[in-house]
Amino acid sequence: MTSAADEAPLWQPGPERVAAAAVTRFQNWAAEHHGAPAEGGYASLHRWSVDKLDTFWKAVAEWFDVRFSTPYEQVIGDRSMPGATWFPGATLNYAEHALRAAEDPLRADAPALLHVDESHTQVPTSWSELRRQVGSLAAELRALGVTPGDRVSGYLPNIPQAVVAFLATAAVGGIWTSCAPDFGARSVLDRFQQVEPVVLFTVDGYRYGGKEHPRADTVAELRRELPTLRAVVHIPLLGTDAPDGALDWAALTAADTEPVFEQVPFDHPLWVLYSSGTTGLPKAIVQSQGGILLEHLKQIGLHCDLGPEDRFFWYTSTGWMMWNFLVSGLLTGTTLVLYDGSPGHPDVSAQWRVAEQTGATLFGTSAAYVMACRKAGIHPGRDLDLSRVQCVATTGSPLPPDGFRWLHDEVADDLWIASVSGGTDVCSCFAGAVPTLPVHIGELQAACLGTGLQSWDPAGRPLTGEVGELVVTEPMPSMPVRFWNDPDGSRYHDSYFDVYPGVWRHGDWITLTDRGSVVIHGRSDSTLNRQGVRMGSADIYEAVERLPEVRESLVIGLEEPDGGYWMPLFVHLAEGATLDDALRDSIKRTIRENLSPRHVPDEVIEVPGIPHTLTGKRIEVPVKRLLQGTALEKAVNPGSIDNLELLHFYEKLARERH
Repeated sequence: MTSAADEAPLWQPGPERVAAAAVTRFQNWAAEHHGAPAEGGYASLHRWSVDKLDTFWKAVAEWFDVRFSTPYEQVIGDRSMPGATWFPGATLNYAEHALRAAEDPLRADAPALLHVDESHTQVPTSWSELRRQVGSLAAELRALGVTPGDRVSGYLPNIPQAVVAFLATAAVGGIWTSCAPDFGARSVLDRFQQVEPVVLFTVDGYRYGGKEHPRADTVAELRRELPTLRAVVHIPLLGTDAPDGALDWAALTAADTEPVFEQVPFDHPLWVLYSSGTTGLPKAIVQSQGGILLEHLKQIGLHCDLGPEDRFFWYTSTGWMMWNFLVSGLLTGTTLVLYDGSPGHPDVSAQWRVAEQTGATLFGTSAAYVMACRKAGIHPGRDLDLSRVQCVATTGSPLPPDGFRWLHDEVADDLWIASVSGGTDVCSCFAGAVPTLPVHIGELQAACLGTGLQSWDPAGRPLTGEVGELVVTEPMPSMPVRFWNDPDGSRYHDSYFDVYPGVWRHGDWITLTDRGSVVIHGRSDSTLNRQGVRMGSADIYEAVERLPEVRESLVIGLEEPDGGYWMPLFVHLAEGATLDDALRDSIKRTIRENLSPRHVPDEVIEVPGIPHTLTGKRIEVPVKRLLQGTALEKAVNPGSIDNLELLHFYEKLARERH
C-alpha cells in the first residue's frame, strides 16, 4: 500500500494530453453513440465498460472500424466462463487489419518495421514492402497445402522475417506458434510436438552478446523430431546455405502478389502461446483471431495511446507473449521497433540507445532491466536524447517503488511510467497503462477497460485496501478459446476456474486501492503465509535488492510437517560481496524497516545464482517443491529453466534438511 509520503502523484498528465488521448476521444464518441458516461473520466468509463460489456465491445469494434466480412449476430453469445462466445456469426482476418496502413497512399512508403541488431544498424521495412512480402509468402504457403487450422511454427529471433511469417500464416487462416532460437531443442520440442506443425521457419543461428550462435544442429534435430513437417524454410541470418530439402526464404518472398486474406470465424485460432512449463509440459494456449484483434486494438489504441505517428519498442523475444503484443502495434498503424540482441550488450545502456536511435515513443522493458540500470548508476536522460519517449512501460514482474523513482529522476520528470500486469493466458493486460490518469509510486494506474478486475478473499468476497486473489469476473475476448490437446477442457478449467466457479483466478496477489489503482504482490501459488497472513514475494525482493551487495534474491515459504513454517531467503550476491553477519543483519533490518517483522526470513542463504524460466521469471514453485523433497525430475520441467545446474544447490539443501 502507499505511504503518506507517496500520496502525491509522481506524474500527472496535463489537460492538453488528457484531451488529445484516444481514450478521451473514445469516451466522448461512445457517450454520443452508445450511452457511455460523458462525465467522470476514466473511472466512470471503466465501470460502464464492465457493466455494459457487450455495448462496450461493440463500440470498440466500431471505433476501430473492424471489418467483419460476415456480420455478427450478437456481441456475446454465451457469457459463461470458461466458454464465453464472442461475435457469433462474424468472419474477419487479423492480418488484413494489421496491414491496413499499407492501403493509404500517404503511408505506403513509411516504415512499418525498424529492425535493429547489436551493430545498431537500422533497417526499415515499408508498409507496402511488408504487404508485398506477406502476399508472396501467403501464396507460397497455400501452394504448400497450408489450409485454415494448420499449424505453422517459427524458430526465429525478433526479426522482420518473423513478422512476415506470422502475418502470412494468419492471412491463410493457419495457426502460428514460435520459440526463440536461444531455446534448446528439448524446450522447443516440448512446445511444438504438442501442436504438430506442418511448416517450420528457422534461422541458421543468431547473434547475441557480441557472438554468433549457430543453430544448424538444433534445426536438424527439430526436423527429425517433428514428423508432421511438410516444409522447412531457411532464413540465412548467419549467411549459410539452406540445408538439404529446405526452402529458401528469399525465393518464397520474391513475388509481387496481392495478399489474399482468408475470412475465418471470429473464434478461429490465431496462435498458440505456451505457459512457462516449469512443473510439466508447457500449457499450449489457443487464442482467437477476433479476440486478439479486439483486445489488442483496445490495449494498443486506447491504453497505450499509439497511432500512426508513434514508434513502438518493446524488448522481447519471439518466445514471450510480448512479441505477439508488439506485433499488434501494426493494427493501429504504428511503426514497430524490432531489436534482436542482448538487453545488456555491450553495456546496460543498450536498450536506451535503441530507444534513442529509433525515436521510440513508447519503450517497453522488464522491471528487472530498470532495476539493473538503477544499480549500474547510469543516466540515460542526461547522456542520450530520449525526448521522443513519452512512456516507459514495464512488465514481467512488479516494478518496485525505487524503479518508479529512478525512471522519473534519470529519464524524464514528465515521463508516463506504465507498470502493467497481465499474462500469456490472455496475451494482454488486466491492469496498467491509462494515459489520462496520474501515476502513483509502486502502483499500476487502473484496471483495463472491459476487464472485471477484482481482489477476492478465500470466500469470494471483494476486497479494497487488502491483499486478495486477482480475479476477473467477466469474460475477455482474448481469454483462451481452449488449450491444445485438452478435449474435455479439464486442464483449462483447472488452471483458472477451480477455486471460484465461473470466475477467472489468475494466481497473483493484488491490492485494489480506494482510488482504483492496483498493487501487485507476486504469485499466489508460491504464497508466503505466516500466522495466517499472506505476503507477496515481490515486496521482499524490492526491499532486499535495494542493497548494493544483493544482485538477486528468492524467498520461499514452507509448511513444515510439525505445523511449523520455514521461510528462507536465498541471495545471489554482487561481485566482491560476502555474506557475513553484518550483511545478514543489514538484509533483515532492511526487510523489517521497509515491510514488517513478519516479512523477515528465518535464514539468509547465499546461492550461486537464482534460477529463471526461459522468459526470465524467477521460479519459486519448483524450488519450493525441491525443498519439500520432491525429486528434481518431478519438481521441474528441465527444458523450461535457464540454468538447470543452479537447481542442484536446492536439491542438495533439501537432502541435508531431511
